[in-house]
Amino acid sequence: MNTSALILMISTWSIVTCLTIYFFVKVLKAPMRQEPDSYLDNDPK
Repeated sequence: MNTSALILMISTWSIVTCLTIYFFVKVLKAPMRQEPDSYLDNDPK
C-alpha cells in the first residue's frame, strides 16, 4: 500500500469515528421528552 492510500484510509476512518462519537454523545446528552400519560387522558372529568 502506498503512502497516499494509507493517508486517505486513516483520514477517512478518523472522520467517520469522530462523527460517530459526536452524534452518539449528542443523543445521550439530549434532554428526555415528557411523554403524556395515557391514563390521565382517559380519566373521566
